[in-house]
Amino acid sequence: MDQVYSALVAMRAAPVMDPESRPDGPRPEDRLRLLGALLVAVELEITAATRTDDEFYQGFAAVAGGWAETVGADATLPSLVIINRLQRTAVQMMRPEDEEERPGQAASVAAAMAGADLLAAQLAADHGSRERARLALNRGEGSLANLVMGMHVLRFNLGDVED
Repeated sequence: MDQVYSALVAMRAAPVMDPESRPDGPRPEDRLRLLGALLVAVELEITAATRTDDEFYQGFAAVAGGWAETVGADATLPSLVIINRLQRTAVQMMRPEDEEERPGQAASVAAAMAGADLLAAQLAADHGSRERARLALNRGEGSLANLVMGMHVLRFNLGDVED
């Protein structure tokens, strides 16, 4: 907990804690909130560092290389991290009130979920859980249907297709 908060302070991204409710600083129940703040601080730093077109692929390769070196050769752990990341991404992109007005946004959410479900299905199959693999594939197929529908609605809104 202290390490997470220290990392946030070092990155100048520490959330302001209410001195009345947190006179001694963060508490153990603040751990996930702080990890979320640290995650966004790191992602924003990476985005800023890899944003220029000329250096994007070089910067992206360095970030991906550091990630791969840290996560190691275990086949399961990277899949679990990526599944979690895709699910978080989908939740962070969700804006139910915009679904009809922004079908591309809804389709992007569905694409992230389809990717997470497909990875989850493969992981379950690799570990011999056919039922969990089937459930993940069912969710993924539903997400793919939503993805295709969102793309179609966006094309319709652009005037590319007739209903």
